Amino acid sequence: MDSDIFDKAQSIMTNRRMKAVSENEERIREINMKIPEIREINEVLFNTGKELISLISQGRKTDVSDKIEQLKQYNLGAQEMSRKILAEHDYPEDYLDLHYNCPVCCDTGYNGNRFCECFRALCGKLAADELNKSSQLRLSNFSSFSLSYYSGENYAAMKKILEYTMQYASTFSQHSKSILMFGPTGLGKTHLSLAIANKVLEKGYSVIYDSAINILRNIEKEHFSYEHSSEMIDLVMETDLLILDDMGTEYETQFYNATIYNIINTRLNCGKPSIISTNLDFAGIARRYDKRVVSRIVSMYSCLEFKGDDVRLQIRKNNV
Repeated sequence: MDSDIFDKAQSIMTNRRMKAVSENEERIREINMKIPEIREINEVLFNTGKELISLISQGRKTDVSDKIEQLKQYNLGAQEMSRKILAEHDYPEDYLDLHYNCPVCCDTGYNGNRFCECFRALCGKLAADELNKSSQLRLSNFSSFSLSYYSGENYAAMKKILEYTMQYASTFSQHSKSILMFGPTGLGKTHLSLAIANKVLEKGYSVIYDSAINILRNIEKEHFSYEHSSEMIDLVMETDLLILDDMGTEYETQFYNATIYNIINTRLNCGKPSIISTNLDFAGIARRYDKRVVSRIVSMYSCLEFKGDDVRLQIRKNNV
C-alpha cells in the first residue's frame, strides 16, 4: 500500500474518532444542563471510577476485585436508568453513547490485529481518487448531453439511453448491473460514462475511471516488476464502480486479453458493477476476445447501442 495513501487514511480515521468523541462530549454537556438526574448519575460513576484507580495504585487486589464487580453492576444499572430518563425526555436512548463512523473498529482502523474493512475501503477510495486526478471526471454531466445531434430512430434510441443512464446513476448501489456501451466513435459513450461517474462519486462510492489501455499497462507494469505488486489490480477489483473506456484500443496480447477476462469475470462473480465502452460491435468483440468474454458480457451486462453521426464532427462543421 502506498505510504502517502496509508498516512492520509490514518489521518482521516483519527479525525473521525476525535469528531465522535467531541460530539459525544457536547451531548453530555447538553444533557447535564437539561437533565439533573443524569448529571448526578454521571458524577457518581466518575467518583466510583476515581476510587477504583486509587485502589489499583495502592495495590489492594482484593478490594479492587470486589470494586470492579460492584462498578460493573452499578454501571449496567446506571446505563439502564439513564436510557429510561432520556426516553422520558424525548431523547434517543443511545443519545449519550459514542457514535463512531465504524462501530466495528471504533474508527481506529483495526479489527483485532488486522485492518478493518472500513480502513481498507477508505484506502481504496483515496487511491482511486488519486488515479482519477488525471481523468476528465468533472468535465461531463447529464445536463450537458444534448439530443439535438440525433434524429429519427437514432434520436429515439439515444433518448432511451440517456434516460436509462440517468436512472442508473440516481439509483446506483454496489449491486447495480454492469453496462456495455458500444457503437461508433463520437456518439457520447465517454460523455455518459463520465456523467454516471460524477453522480456515483457524489453518492460517496469509489469509482475508477480510465481507458482500458492505461489500466492494463499499469497492471502489466506491476505484474512484471521486481516487487510483483498487485496494488493496481486490487484497486480495479475492489472499487465500487469500474469504468473501462475505449476497450479494444489496447494492444492485442495474451496478457491483456487474459486480464480483461479476469476483470470482467471476477467483478461479476463478486457482484460489483462495471461500465465498459467500446467502438467495437458484438462481432468485433467476438473476433478480438476469448468467447468467454463475449458470453459474460452478453448474458450479464445491460448492452446499450449508441447510434447516429459523430457528434464531434457535427460540432466542428457548425463552428466553421
